Amino acid sequence: MHNSLQNAATPAFNSADLLKRVENDQELLQELLTIFKQDYPLQLLSLREAILRAEMKQVQASSHTLRGMFSNLAMARAAEAAASLERMGHNEEQTGLKDALAFLEQELADLMPVVDCYLQGVPR
Repeated sequence: MHNSLQNAATPAFNSADLLKRVENDQELLQELLTIFKQDYPLQLLSLREAILRAEMKQVQASSHTLRGMFSNLAMARAAEAAASLERMGHNEEQTGLKDALAFLEQELADLMPVVDCYLQGVPR
C-alpha cells in the first residue's frame, strides 16, 4: 500500500520548491507555514471523527482539504497519504482506513519538526 523506498527518496517538505512558488519571498513563506500550522489540526480532527463514525463522504472531503493544503506547501509525502484516504472515502473503502490514517499521522510527525525548524530559521 505505501512505498517506504519512495518515502525515503521524497523529502517530507520541499522548501526549495515552495520558495520558488512564492518567488523567494521568505516572509510570505513563513506566513503560509504559520497559517498551515494553525489550520491543519482542525482538518485532521475532522478526518479522525469522520473515520470513527464511518462517514465516508466526510472522510473524502476532509482528506481532500488536507491534500490541497499539503500539495500547496510542497509536502508531497503527506499529500499522497491524504490522497490515499481521499480515494478510500470516494470508493467507500472502510477496510484499512485506520491504517491509512496512522500512516498520514506518521507523515505529519515526520513533517512538523521540519516545518518548525524551517520557521525558526526564516528571517523575520
